[in-house]
Amino acid sequence: MEPRGPDLPRWWTGLLLVASPALREGSFARSVVLLLDHDGDGALGVVLNRPSELAVNAVLAGWVDVVSTPPLLFTGGPVSTGSALGVARLRPGTPAAPLGWRRVFDDTGLLDLDTPAEVLVGALEAFRIFAGHSGWAPGQLEAEVEEGSWYVLPAAPGDLVTRDPQRLWAEVFRRQGGRLALLSTLPADPTEN
Repeated sequence: MEPRGPDLPRWWTGLLLVASPALREGSFARSVVLLLDHDGDGALGVVLNRPSELAVNAVLAGWVDVVSTPPLLFTGGPVSTGSALGVARLRPGTPAAPLGWRRVFDDTGLLDLDTPAEVLVGALEAFRIFAGHSGWAPGQLEAEVEEGSWYVLPAAPGDLVTRDPQRLWAEVFRRQGGRLALLSTLPADPTEN
């Protein structure tokens, strides 16, 4: 199974990093990372399937009416865990980029959390707030993919705000079909197999 896939572009912004079943320890075990930036300077992304137990209204009360369900702060990764990062997808037909939103790929972008939330009501189709992010130095991510730690796979529109984050890892593999779909059946604990 080729983790990179035969048709991958040189840069992977907008794609998913899906942890290999062999990556069983640490904060990236069974993780699904949305790459927000990938170029010659390295890579940055957020883990989509690590909701915390902290409600958004406990730390950023102004965003509770805009954030997608479940209204929890998500753990974006082990880098800069004391800072928050907003990732939002625009509602189809939004005429222009709303205040505070910066396009990353397609209709998905970063949202400045200093923007008044009320100006964004109705403009966003999906929105999550992440504490921290995941980051890789130049060449580091490519090496991890080559060694088999990650699969680089296409994202689906609903991945950013899946209602069942704990099942996202299996769901991403399942929808690939073929041999990759078999990985979705592996238990989190191999001793349960």
